[in-house]
Amino acid sequence: MDPVSQLASAGTFRVLKEPLAFLRALELLFAIFAFATCGGYSGGLRLSVDCVNKTESNLSIDVAFAYPFRLHQVTFEVPTCEGKERQKVALIGDSSSSAEFFVTVAVFAFLYSLAATVVYIFFQNKYRENNRGPLIDFIVTVVFSFLWLVGSSAWAKGLSDVKVATDPKEVLLLMSACKQPSNKCMAVHSPVMSSLNTSVVFGFLNFILWAGNIWFVFKETGWHSSSQRYLSDPLERHSSSYNQGGYNQDSYGSSSGYNQQASLGPSSDEFGQQPSGPASFTNQI
Repeated sequence: MDPVSQLASAGTFRVLKEPLAFLRALELLFAIFAFATCGGYSGGLRLSVDCVNKTESNLSIDVAFAYPFRLHQVTFEVPTCEGKERQKVALIGDSSSSAEFFVTVAVFAFLYSLAATVVYIFFQNKYRENNRGPLIDFIVTVVFSFLWLVGSSAWAKGLSDVKVATDPKEVLLLMSACKQPSNKCMAVHSPVMSSLNTSVVFGFLNFILWAGNIWFVFKETGWHSSSQRYLSDPLERHSSSYNQGGYNQDSYGSSSGYNQQASLGPSSDEFGQQPSGPASFTNQI
């Protein structure tokens, strides 16, 4: 039997059924979807310019763009409809910073989730050995939750700018030939942004997963156990003081009863000694 089968038969992979490891596995999977749908994107649009002089027309102008969306570097040539001269046009905008930041967060989140899942499965004892592992895991989880929120928000804004810059109607306004009413300009094909929209969705889903996993990682740290002890100590002190108070009341009751009996004893003795006085007096007479 191979080592993987032995580990599986021994129940090592049962840890994946626990919320901590299960959420890590989901984070790993969702991180792949996030950087694949954004970093692997390539799209384009197609325009047509129909000049009055048909020989100068171009009915198939392809404009291609891709990750990291440095649109100002995307150039293409279009007819001017004023002879054989051609105009060189560039798209407007640069969303590379938000896109690259988003993909970078996704890649590092994938790597950390993979490493953490391996530790949960194969090195569970060392992970819990001196509380250092859970503390590091907790801090990293909080940091990645913040990074996913910032990265997803920034990329959502960057994607909105990409959509505006690659809108065929906006691109047609950049052409001098399309400013003349005698020429006919139109969009043949618009870019498909479905995968980029999916990347934003996966970005916020990753934020929800990482933020939700903070609690399960926190339960593994010593901070959670110390807080539980802190809450249980006042309750124990209260119960012990209550028991001591009951004991003192009982002891007080028993002692008071004893004192009452003791106080009755001497009075009875004194009462019994009263006849001795007159008896001795008669004897003397």
